[in-house]
Amino acid sequence: MADPGQKDDFPDLSSFDDDVSVISTRGVEAFGRKVTSTASHLIGTIGDPTSHPHYTRAMTEVSRQLTKPSLQRTMFSMARTTPTDLVRSRLSTTEIHSRALAYVPDELLKNIPEDENSYSLFQGFKASFPEFAEDSKGKKHRRRVSRGRRLLEERPTTPDGSPESVHKIKKEKSTMMHQLEMLSIRKNMASAEIKEIDAKLENLVGMRKIILERLAALEKDEALLEHDIVEVETRLEEAQEMAVEAASIAQHTPARSEDGQNEDENAPGFMSQSIYEKLPSVSSGSGPVKRKPRSIRRKSAPILHEHFEPGSMIRSMRAHQDSITTLDFDAPFGLMVSAAMDDSVRVWDLNAGRCIGLLDGHTASVRALQVEDNFLATGSMDATIRLWDLSKAHYDPQGSSFGKEEDDDEDALAFENPSDLPVDPPANSMADCPLFTLQAHLDEITALHFRGNVLVSGSADKTLRQWDLEKGRCVQTLDVMWAAAQATALSHDNDTWRQTNKAPDTSADFVGALQVFESALACGTADGMVRLWDLRSGQVHRSLVGHTGPVTCLQFDDVHLVTGSLDRSIRIWDLRTGSIYDAYAYDNPITSMMFDQRRIVAAAGEDVVKVYDKVEGRHWDCGAGITEADEAKSPAIVEQVRIRDGYMIEGRRDGIVGVWTC
Repeated sequence: MADPGQKDDFPDLSSFDDDVSVISTRGVEAFGRKVTSTASHLIGTIGDPTSHPHYTRAMTEVSRQLTKPSLQRTMFSMARTTPTDLVRSRLSTTEIHSRALAYVPDELLKNIPEDENSYSLFQGFKASFPEFAEDSKGKKHRRRVSRGRRLLEERPTTPDGSPESVHKIKKEKSTMMHQLEMLSIRKNMASAEIKEIDAKLENLVGMRKIILERLAALEKDEALLEHDIVEVETRLEEAQEMAVEAASIAQHTPARSEDGQNEDENAPGFMSQSIYEKLPSVSSGSGPVKRKPRSIRRKSAPILHEHFEPGSMIRSMRAHQDSITTLDFDAPFGLMVSAAMDDSVRVWDLNAGRCIGLLDGHTASVRALQVEDNFLATGSMDATIRLWDLSKAHYDPQGSSFGKEEDDDEDALAFENPSDLPVDPPANSMADCPLFTLQAHLDEITALHFRGNVLVSGSADKTLRQWDLEKGRCVQTLDVMWAAAQATALSHDNDTWRQTNKAPDTSADFVGALQVFESALACGTADGMVRLWDLRSGQVHRSLVGHTGPVTCLQFDDVHLVTGSLDRSIRIWDLRTGSIYDAYAYDNPITSMMFDQRRIVAAAGEDVVKVYDKVEGRHWDCGAGITEADEAKSPAIVEQVRIRDGYMIEGRRDGIVGVWTC
């Protein structure tokens, strides 16, 4: 091992590198002096430089210096170095950062936007931050004094005519003028900011319009895709039916033996059996499977109407030629059913604005109906209730045709063109929709409501009937007059002055509205009473007194019950206490009312729909009476109104149905 204290015999290379750098630097300096002297002689006034001895000697020295290897390496290394590296080697890191931040390219300087503001950036800074401007002048920080205290401390003194007083007043005026100028600058800056915000809002409105059009195109593509999915499902069902039939035929076909004869030919009694006994029976389960009705309700929920401004009209349709008596729909852009005094009941596709068929069966006008999913219940003046399955309608949502397996061109749906008169669809488009008829009432049906397998109907015969939709029969009859008499007798026994059987209005429907939920039933009648029934016992367990006219509409949720009456008021009841929670008065009687999560809409004898926003607590009008007022038109009175998820439809006396965002 080597001794740690002993030095190695290798030469010191650091001193050698210093000597080389010194020699190289001296060579460059000598070469520079030679070039300088040569340039001075070249610039001088010499007739023939090549014949001059000094020029010849200088060029010889330059050539000799260029042949030295050390000088050549130095020149080559400088040639490979960029000008940026040469400059950077002479600057510190802080100075490099400062110059990089302060540098502005020529492209940015050329593209400076023009500004109409007449004030510079420095003036705006001084006006916005006067304390910073004072600090930049070398003033010390001082605590700001309130304006009231400053006015108390600096009360104006009466001028005494001395030069100091005059100078002080001029200085005070100059300060005030400067403050006035700063305020003017700040005012103009605020105005410029408002204009900039307006420009941004205008751009955002344009962008919103573009995205809204994109959303409409996406929903259209979505509807087309759902249509294709329904077609694929139909083809799949047909293929499954054909596979089941093929399997059934193969199972009941006798097998052949090797000699080509049937094995069953040798069986006794073969010739005496009927060929029909060998056909597969339906009860055996091997027959053709009944095709499942195709649902025409959209699988996805449209959301386009949620982005429209409230009060915007989506479409208007000529639904009937007479006053609309009732209408309902299942979902936004879904199915709508309308009835009118012309004794017709029409089914509509709200997405396309097309009538897809007429429901025939009632012998008089329909006064009440309800749509729930694909099922429809209609109550007529002929005292009957009919149930319909709208999923069995022969209807193509895209308007191609129905009954494709029959290949009958005459059965194609003829949908109306908005510029043409309405065209009725074929009568047999709804031929498979009727389910059954409920008959028990003795007078016209004025109200009905169903939920699940329970349907409750109200009639002019002053009775309520509960129906079992699975069995199709009436299971309970409630006599409203008997309930009113019992309540009156009970009130007299308790010596109370509360009246519960006022004389009903003969011109109004005795049962104006009702709603059922499981075993709870709410019913509004012509005597102005709202009775809450328990269907398990068939008794009235609470009566709500408040309306002075016939109740025409009602709806309740888990907390509140909302009622509308011909006494020109809408009342909101608290179901927990039975007291009035709120009430609103209108100028005309209420004929129809409904609410969703946010709004209460009502038809109050005007050409507009009365809307109450429960969240904002404000009333506003929506309908053709507002949009057509500028065109000097007078729309018909709104008779019926329905709303779901901000999507509202209203039916008028002239048979027109309007669809609105609310």
